[in-house]
Amino acid sequence: MLRTREAHAELVGRNGRNGEPGTNGMHESVARHSELDGRETVLALSVVVPTRNEAGNIQPLVRRLEKAVPAHLEVIFVDDSDDETPSVIESVAWESECAVKLVHREPGKRDGGLGGAVVEGLRAASFEWVCVMDGDLQHPPELVPQLMASAERHHSDLVVASRYRPDGEAEGLSTLRKAISRASTLAARAAFPVRLRKVTDPMSGFFLVRRSALDLEALRPKGFKILLEILVRSSRLAVSEVGFEFQKRGAGESKGSIKEGVRYLSHLAGLRLGSPGGRVVKFGLVGLSGIVVNSLALAFATEVLGLFYLLSLVLATQCSTLWNFALTEIWVFGERGGEGRLRRLVLFALMNNGALLLRGPMVYLLTSVLAIYYVVSNLISLVALMALRYVLADGLIWRKGKKGQVHCYDIHGLVSVSSQVKLPELESFRVEGELESPTISVRTGWASSLRGLAGPGARRFRYDEGLGPLGFRMDVEMGEAVEVVASPLLARSPHVLYTNVVEPILRWTFVRKGYALVHAACVAFGEEAYLVTARTDTGKTTTILKLLSRQRRREDTGAFISDDLTLVSPEGRVYSYPKPLTISNHTVAAVRTAELGLRERLGLMLQSRLHSRSGRKAALAMTRSRLPMATINAVVQWLVPPPKYHVQRLVPGVRVAREARLCGMYVIERGGDGIVELREREALELLLSNCEDAYGFPPYPVIKGHLYGEGEGDLRGTERQIISSALSGLPASLIRSSRMAWFERIASVAHSTPRRPASEQSTALAS
Repeated sequence: MLRTREAHAELVGRNGRNGEPGTNGMHESVARHSELDGRETVLALSVVVPTRNEAGNIQPLVRRLEKAVPAHLEVIFVDDSDDETPSVIESVAWESECAVKLVHREPGKRDGGLGGAVVEGLRAASFEWVCVMDGDLQHPPELVPQLMASAERHHSDLVVASRYRPDGEAEGLSTLRKAISRASTLAARAAFPVRLRKVTDPMSGFFLVRRSALDLEALRPKGFKILLEILVRSSRLAVSEVGFEFQKRGAGESKGSIKEGVRYLSHLAGLRLGSPGGRVVKFGLVGLSGIVVNSLALAFATEVLGLFYLLSLVLATQCSTLWNFALTEIWVFGERGGEGRLRRLVLFALMNNGALLLRGPMVYLLTSVLAIYYVVSNLISLVALMALRYVLADGLIWRKGKKGQVHCYDIHGLVSVSSQVKLPELESFRVEGELESPTISVRTGWASSLRGLAGPGARRFRYDEGLGPLGFRMDVEMGEAVEVVASPLLARSPHVLYTNVVEPILRWTFVRKGYALVHAACVAFGEEAYLVTARTDTGKTTTILKLLSRQRRREDTGAFISDDLTLVSPEGRVYSYPKPLTISNHTVAAVRTAELGLRERLGLMLQSRLHSRSGRKAALAMTRSRLPMATINAVVQWLVPPPKYHVQRLVPGVRVAREARLCGMYVIERGGDGIVELREREALELLLSNCEDAYGFPPYPVIKGHLYGEGEGDLRGTERQIISSALSGLPASLIRSSRMAWFERIASVAHSTPRRPASEQSTALAS
């Protein structure tokens, strides 16, 4: 319950006493400024403080925070107290310069203990960056600026204040509590050796986190150790640490107890078994028991009933299917159960019987050709397909639903996207809250359920590879708005959902808005920007990264706008479209500044092979067959996601420009050496050709006519006019290089462009 002194509403300090919110008014502008700054500067901060009977510590904590924190500040107390703490918070709120909020949880509504209080505080926070700390003054507020600086310096999503770094200390703990803390830390690191390998203090209650990097719906807080929960359940967090000296408690008493210790051990076991690795173990144990059931049923049907062993195989599969389903439903994916059990049973049976199409020939070959005992042959076939069965069970049959969660994106105020599936490529355009009337609405479902959001006279079309819920399918309605219903498979493969469904729709939606989304990278020198375009997989990404790395070393004015797609207006303005960059081993070797961990570099060896230029050419060649290539592509990218990283991870400290004035274009080609000046018509045709080349994979060749309205106001002519107008009067060059050294020629632009004083440069360029 959110309480105030006057009424049950938000508590604010002096900034909010005239009816204006103390902090929320700055939320949008602060978020926008932070988005433009590649260094993730923390300009505004929410501090979440869970409290229970801490009345004597409230005022000194707020005063020290106000003095220490340079950012725009709000303090959120999530209170489970039974004493006068809530009234003390109300009193301090009226006296404070910063905004103060109180979320008081009544007895019976204090789910999750301290961890649950932190999650509730994260939900109530106004700002992107949130610092979590205790209310007992053992976490020094003076350390918060160092956490903020570490987030900026290391491009972190999470910064942990650690007692166990060389520059940290746990003197505030008694000898017994220090020993218990050390043992708890060792237990956590033993349970999660990979996830926690870079974290020295996963038990810390003092940390800074970027809220959009968390999936709050995935958190299941239980007791004190919410940081451990976040680290385990939130994948791919960029984590750094700052050492600190754990202080002696202020007023009040410690909340630690034997009960909390037992709860911690229980929670740790639940996290381990409930994690993806734990579910694999449980699924494997269920599978082993199912193998016993299957083998007994197979032997009984063959030896007792006298059936041919392949027919017995079918009967045994039905028996083990029912056995495995019951255990999997109750034990492995129990938290995902509930409604839809019959649907899951049908899908599970379809999966197991579909596997017979692979197992049957395998068992026949092993038994009738290689003379292996049929029970052993059956055992080999079951073990061989167990991993595939787990992937399908985890990803499709018992896939984790996120009812009510919607991810919203606003692209330069021109086009908005509402999606049930998180779209990493649009993360830079993420906005909080729901969109009232999104331009594009994306949902997932087992069958077509278009709701008519596109308005009267809308066009409907479908792409379906005929594999039902396990395959690639999209139903689209286009009108004033666009509504998309995608198959559940695409919810597990968000890169394919974006690249092969959302992005083609975005391309032609922008054209309807009077803009063109062109297949080109873009870099700015001061206020002047240059497009770099090429056929797919030529080397744009490496060229841009080497160029930005060189400019950063020279402390020049080079700034990143886009890597793959750039938004262009007919007036010749370019707008950033900062998708994560798809890299390769070659890219990392060429740039050398990439901040990738060992696991990421090892994973890149496989990812780079699969998602390489040769891999794409092979996949495109296969599209000429009758294979369901869109489905195959979705499954491959689900199992082995493409190696995508934001530019700040690859060129630390790079500047990011929101927009700039277009001053020229470079077309790069492999082979030969030399520069050819292009006429405007030639430059236009090459850019249009490269744009079309970027969308050559299914389903685009089939659906493109529906997207640009062939025969009913063809948008291709409009796109051509927009790009032609943007390029009008601008120089364009074709650069050929046999050693992929295009960046050297482009870099010379930086030194030939007249420089204006920084104060005269556009404020759109973040510094």
